[in-house]
Amino acid sequence: MKYEWRKQEKDLYLPKEKPTLVTVPKQNFFMIKGKGNPNSEDFSERVGVLYSLAYAIRMMPKQGYTPDGYYEYTVYPLEGLWDLTEKGRESDVLLKDELVYTIMIRQPDFVNEEVVQRAFDHVRKKKPHPLLDEVSFESMEDGLAVQMMHIGSYDNESRTFKIMKEFIEENKLEITSLVHREIYISDPRKTDKSKLKTVLRYRVHHREE
Repeated sequence: MKYEWRKQEKDLYLPKEKPTLVTVPKQNFFMIKGKGNPNSEDFSERVGVLYSLAYAIRMMPKQGYTPDGYYEYTVYPLEGLWDLTEKGRESDVLLKDELVYTIMIRQPDFVNEEVVQRAFDHVRKKKPHPLLDEVSFESMEDGLAVQMMHIGSYDNESRTFKIMKEFIEENKLEITSLVHREIYISDPRKTDKSKLKTVLRYRVHHREE
C-alpha cells in the first residue's frame, strides 16, 4: 500500500482553518537556503533542485536500486522557513527582497546518508544543477507548535498569523522564534490564488507564570 502523507499524517499537513497545538517529531529534509523575493527565477531554481533530489529517491527502485526499508510513497510537499534581514524587520511593510529563507522537502524515514549520496550522484549525472552543492540533508524537530491552515494568497497570511497569535496569547503560550514555517499543500502553478492551501506554523512553549 502506498504511504500518503495526506492520509497518514493529516494532523501535521491538513489542519483545520483554526489554530491547533501539535507536537512535531524529528523529520529529515533536503534543504537549501536563499534570500530575496520568492517570485524570482532564483527561488524557482532552488525549488527545482530540491525536487530533482526528492524524485531521484522516489524513483530509485525503477533505476535498479531499492534502499533498505523502501516503501511506495507520495513525495512530500515543499516547505519553507521564513525570516527577514535587519532592514526587513525594521520596515513597516513586507519587503520581499529582504526575505531570508530555507526551503525544504521532507524525506521518508528509510532515507540515510548512503541513499542521499546516491540521489546526489544520480542528479549530478542525469541533470546537473549549478545549485546542487548548496543543498544539505538535515534533521529538524519543531516540537511543540501552533499551526493553522491558511486559505488564499500568500500576501494575505498576516490575517491568519493574527488569529494564531491570539490563540497563543489565550493559551498562555509564547512563540520561541520569529522564524515561522510554511507548508505548501497546493501547487501555485495550478491553483487559483484564492484557493491556495498553506499550513502556517509557529514553534511555541508554555509561558512561565
